Amino acid sequence: MALPLDYPTLRVIWWALMGVLLIGFALTDGFDLGVASLLPFVARNDGERRMAINTISATWEGNQVWFILGGGAIFAAWPLVYAVSFSGFYLAMFAVLAALILRPVAFKYRSKRPSPVWRESWDWALFVGGFAPALVFGVAVGNVLQGLPFSFDSDLRAAYHGSFLGLFTPFTLVCGLLSVAMLVTHGAAWLTMKAERGAVRDRARLIGTAAALAAMALFAVGYVFVAFGGLGFKLEGLIAPSGPSNPLRALAVAAPGGWLTNFHTYPWMWTAPALGFAGAALALIGIRSGWEFPAFAGSSLSAIGIISTVGLSMFPFILPSRLDPGSSLTVWNASSSQSTLFTMLLAVVVFLPLILIYTSWAYKVMFGRSSVAALATDPDLY
Repeated sequence: MALPLDYPTLRVIWWALMGVLLIGFALTDGFDLGVASLLPFVARNDGERRMAINTISATWEGNQVWFILGGGAIFAAWPLVYAVSFSGFYLAMFAVLAALILRPVAFKYRSKRPSPVWRESWDWALFVGGFAPALVFGVAVGNVLQGLPFSFDSDLRAAYHGSFLGLFTPFTLVCGLLSVAMLVTHGAAWLTMKAERGAVRDRARLIGTAAALAAMALFAVGYVFVAFGGLGFKLEGLIAPSGPSNPLRALAVAAPGGWLTNFHTYPWMWTAPALGFAGAALALIGIRSGWEFPAFAGSSLSAIGIISTVGLSMFPFILPSRLDPGSSLTVWNASSSQSTLFTMLLAVVVFLPLILIYTSWAYKVMFGRSSVAALATDPDLY
């Protein structure tokens, strides 16, 4: 039976949906990671730290849905990408999961004992649970941009030839620090909205200003690496977008500066990096001036622009190989079957709007400032 959408269209839709899920994760759980990264620096006593924690206490668990959805979508829609990336990033992913596991434990156990040492230890655990994932996610994106050292043999068996320490290069560290700066800016903007006016909010504004400047500078440095550092790949020859998912039909080669090709071919794509810079500038102005909602809108737009820049620059590549460019995984050679993509799309059409509606309702109901005074009267607060 013929499906309403052809195979190439479904592949592009799922490529776009993967980007939507990554952006959703950055916009929601991103400010959770940012607040956790800021915790030891914006709060100086137990009351201030509890107040900062409770700015995200009502929503952090729901925000992780986007992370789970993203992993599930990659597994179901792009199984080859899932297999290669999770094998290559195994130790890095293990470190991220260990850090993320610290978060719920720290939230629940931090205030179980009045000991200052006990509570401060869990506060640093929250910091690790915010900073480490933000850094590693950025490093992972940097490795994808420069290409991973993997290959397929004639029987389509994947082999990864890299090491954990090999993931850290000057370019990938720039990407990691950009990720941290972006999410710290987002977390600082969130604190300006959610924390009561006072010392915590003022410190968040100070650090957020520096983080927004760092995000713009690091984004510009990343462009220099891409434009002049020999990064990029391109496809050669004709690729059938409706062909089978066989990674050995990529016909890809390394092409210095290749990640800028799409922007030269389709000038409208420059709106993505422009949004990354403009959003960070708006966040900077908003945080510095005490304009709460413009600051948060700016940090959100910056995250959208930066993530979109990566996706648009790489299309149709998803996971290029610097060891064997011919083994690179693209939109056209790494997806699940047409029927699988269509069936999953039906589920997305039904459930994604429900998730968005429920999330919006939850934020509306639980929105409001966190205060030190409320800690003494509300037993539900951490």
